[in-house]
Amino acid sequence: MIRTIGLYLYPDFQILDACGPITSFEIAGRMAGDAYRLVLLSAKGGPIRSSSGVSLETIAVDGALAIDTLIVVGGNGSREAMGDAANMAFLRQAAGAVRRLCSVCSGAFLLAGAGMLDGRRVTTHWRRARQLEQLFPKVLVEPDRIHIRDGHVWTSAGITAGIDLSLALIAEDLGEDLARGAAQEMVVYYRRPGGQSQFSALAELGGDSGQFAPLLDWIRTHLDQRLTVETLAARAAMSPRNFSRAFVREMGMSPAKAVERLRLEVACERVESSADPIEQIAADLGFHDPERMRRAFLRAFGQPPQAMRRLARKS
Repeated sequence: MIRTIGLYLYPDFQILDACGPITSFEIAGRMAGDAYRLVLLSAKGGPIRSSSGVSLETIAVDGALAIDTLIVVGGNGSREAMGDAANMAFLRQAAGAVRRLCSVCSGAFLLAGAGMLDGRRVTTHWRRARQLEQLFPKVLVEPDRIHIRDGHVWTSAGITAGIDLSLALIAEDLGEDLARGAAQEMVVYYRRPGGQSQFSALAELGGDSGQFAPLLDWIRTHLDQRLTVETLAARAAMSPRNFSRAFVREMGMSPAKAVERLRLEVACERVESSADPIEQIAADLGFHDPERMRRAFLRAFGQPPQAMRRLARKS
């Protein structure tokens, strides 16, 4: 069975939003024996210029093949594309004709503009999430997600998240093993779970000067240990008092809070993407007591680990 994957383009689109999914489906399709047919679509057909200046050749939507999965890409031109009646008419028509309706990054604005996202949980690039909420108050925006599935509608965050989305779609079609093989072929991580944060605590905790960057790297690989101020200060070759003051001044938070954030990031990844018992995750990452980890999740995410696991499995 050959499935047709359509990517919908418009002037000033982001080329990686298109090329990431194109490459993912190309490789997976080849590995599975011509499982996918790829087609680039636009309202009128012909070459469509991306924001980089590179153009891709498209066919007009009225001459398109039957589409199994439609992916609307993002880009700087998404706002202008929302005002094009031809774009909106096609997306409304396609919504009922395709098996899966998807967006990458600000492509969600086009789906929202066509009324396809009302009442649905969606995501987009974190910089555009607030704007999406303001323009479309009926859309349930979750700004800190890699990708979300709500019914037959899939939305994803910025640029490389389009690859994560594509791998999830491939896994649904062809199985986890083949999707994992495609990820290995592309040398990308297989696969960031949809519920994983768009942000990295390790990156966010870089500080102004990077003084404690080596220490933060070390902490993330030793989360199972008892990471007291004295332990961290010794690692940084400082007295505990000077270390605490310098750390707060550089990072804007206490060492204990930074350790908790790093533990939470790794714990969240394992809760959402593995079947490991919650008790085991708590023990492995230095929370020791599952109740302590549960309270930390409630403070950080507003939900306990079990609820986040259930939500991720629905995504």
